[in-house]
Amino acid sequence: MSLSRREFTVSVLGAAAAATRVAIAAPAPAQTGTPASKAPAPSPGTASDALAGLTLAEVSARLRAGTVTSTDLVKACLARIDVYNPKVNAFITVTREAALAQARVLDAEQRAGRLRGPLHGIPIALKDNIDTAGLRTTAASAVFDDRVPTEDAEVTRRLAAAGAVVVGKANLHEFAFGGSSATSYYGPVRNPWALERNPGGSSGGSAAAVATDLCYAALGTDTGGSIRTPASYCSVVGLKPTYGLVSIRGIIPLTVSLDHCGPLTRTVMDAAMMLNVLAGYDRLDIASVEHAPEDYVAALKQPVGGLRIRIARAPFFDLLDADVATVTDEALRVLARLTRSLTDTILPPTRDITVGAETYAYHEENFGRMSGRYQIPTRRSLQGGANAKAGDYIRARWRLELLRRTIDDAFRGVDLVVLPTRRRTPRTVDASIKREETDVPRNPELENTGAFNAYGIPAISVPCGFTSKGLPVGLMIAGPRFSEGKVLALAHAFEQATDFHTKKPPIRAETPVPPLATTDEDKAKG
Repeated sequence: MSLSRREFTVSVLGAAAAATRVAIAAPAPAQTGTPASKAPAPSPGTASDALAGLTLAEVSARLRAGTVTSTDLVKACLARIDVYNPKVNAFITVTREAALAQARVLDAEQRAGRLRGPLHGIPIALKDNIDTAGLRTTAASAVFDDRVPTEDAEVTRRLAAAGAVVVGKANLHEFAFGGSSATSYYGPVRNPWALERNPGGSSGGSAAAVATDLCYAALGTDTGGSIRTPASYCSVVGLKPTYGLVSIRGIIPLTVSLDHCGPLTRTVMDAAMMLNVLAGYDRLDIASVEHAPEDYVAALKQPVGGLRIRIARAPFFDLLDADVATVTDEALRVLARLTRSLTDTILPPTRDITVGAETYAYHEENFGRMSGRYQIPTRRSLQGGANAKAGDYIRARWRLELLRRTIDDAFRGVDLVVLPTRRRTPRTVDASIKREETDVPRNPELENTGAFNAYGIPAISVPCGFTSKGLPVGLMIAGPRFSEGKVLALAHAFEQATDFHTKKPPIRAETPVPPLATTDEDKAKG
């Protein structure tokens, strides 16, 4: 049976109530979690807000110094979640008791002089397509409403071993299938900078949670821009590493050949700290590649004055919103002062890289049995994928392999390229839902992020300004394969030369949530 908009929005309350949660990092005892829609809503105190608003690097330093505990940090984030998650809908489920239990374990380790590393005791969020053993992972779909994995994803395991505390599973665009995070069985995610607008997708919940100070970092996935788009729209940092550098095993796939996993954080330093834990070869992951370990925090500190930067003009600057163009031009002037040279370049086209048949291959069995449990936009997309021809897919896969083998040729005499992360600002949630439900086709020529998934090269979005309406704009920096160090270094230098990353969304405890527009169907039902 298909779900109307009213039915799937109202279902947030009923469907989420069935979720149970346990801590994902041993040796904390198993705990029952709290569905995000059922959390109480006390008003957090000023001190709690201030603590939750620090960067990952700042709270890591305080934990090492012993001036705060993991329990302090978890409580500060939970207080924010209680008040602000009902407004932004960033979490599908909050792992309240499990997070507190794990924090107590980590605090005991700290008192005993055992720190697992820089992430020890720090609250983070996981996009809810990343598997957590014993903890429901839904991909924001009714199809997986009761799916409980038996094993952690590799990135979950790495974070747990590093001492990170998962405070919740973040909402997303259903099965990571779109760029607005408006299509979700658990209701749309909202942008904390303007609640009537979408936060980008598909990792919209992850970005909104970081921007609203509900956690210190989050994991997202990126198949066509799903980390970088919400980073741009929510004014946070979003990093898509080189394809295969971070394991995607145990992550519900969209398109395996294009899927990446990476961090969303408040600063570039925080992203480097996360990448130090996430990066590494996983022989059980068919996408994983072997690469010598690097210290990305150290690499971030390298000088950028000698870097040769190119502006990827065509087609990435075509049809820019006027405000986006203005903000981007100013960002380029900052980069020109920071680096050796700044000139134009052209990157290879990717229009003939169509490997979406992989998406249908993953969903084929479930779609055949329960197509009505998919949201309408996802269902329509999967119906199209059922008609893909094997020969077309194989030829596209060959083209993808050749492109990735040769993409570094585009960087001869060039260190990095820059461009606006998105050409336009986000639509309203209502407009996004209407557009997706009526199946308006996307124009790939207006999407700057997807080509870099085909290239398989590292790309980061950093805050670079705001429009006249106060909406965030992101700048994307990319480099050849495994150039994360240089990408992070330039992003960090730009961040330090500006103050955009210090700005906070205007959302307050008293900020009202705009209602969704009433549909004709709802009116008819009276």
